[in-house]
Amino acid sequence: MSVTVEQKRRQFRELHQAGCFVLPNPWDVGSALALQSLGFKALATTSSGMAWSMGRPDNAVRLEEVLAHLKSLTEAAGVPVNADFEDGFAQAPEGVATNVRRAVETGIAGLSIEDSTGNAAAPLYDFALAVERVAAARAAIDEAGADVVLTARSEGFFVGAPDLDETLRRLEAFAEAGADCLYAPGIRSEQEISAVVQAAAPKPVNVLTLGQPVGELADLGVRRISLGGALARTAWGEFLRTAKEIAKEGRFERLAQAAKGAELNKLFADRRDR
Repeated sequence: MSVTVEQKRRQFRELHQAGCFVLPNPWDVGSALALQSLGFKALATTSSGMAWSMGRPDNAVRLEEVLAHLKSLTEAAGVPVNADFEDGFAQAPEGVATNVRRAVETGIAGLSIEDSTGNAAAPLYDFALAVERVAAARAAIDEAGADVVLTARSEGFFVGAPDLDETLRRLEAFAEAGADCLYAPGIRSEQEISAVVQAAAPKPVNVLTLGQPVGELADLGVRRISLGGALARTAWGEFLRTAKEIAKEGRFERLAQAAKGAELNKLFADRRDR
């Protein structure tokens, strides 16, 4: 039985109410369906994974391509999909709002907006503008009448500006501006994670795992765990190691570790006519 967009959105919001869940990041329809088959209750896109699959670096994919990507994943997956929507593909709050409305139309259950600029000289948007951008995303979602979970990301630890006090200040302001979930990718110590969880409370916190197991992060109060581009990097790593073995050594031993064609055909069998 197919699941409606409204049902997926309701399911996704309910996942944030209690406990801790893993939100893995597929980079195409095939990887999304594979993750769904393993029992994950929700998925999230990855800007880097998508970009690499297109032969581009992270943050080099155009808005129209991202929207098409979101639509393809939401239509294929029977579980909620959260969108890595980068900086909203706009600087001004008005532009963020316009683009968020278009993203909502793809059927996503959640969406994240980050405060990084892509400019190494000034890696974060000014505080006031960053807050306005989150508020604009919130207003766009509400005006669309969509129960989409808004995650606000503060990227200081990810872009070479690891200031915990500033990160907490931004996350608290983002929560007041209407974010449903808070996220500071790059934090790693128990002290940092606990500080973010306390500052965001009672709103849930997403953590990008840097190797910490689910139980450890759950004990710190983390509600949602994502992997970013790690699964894509894992796939690329094995692909490159195998290809290098063939190209440089003329050997094929690593092919023995490949997934079986019959297994993959079975996994995707019900999409034969799509």
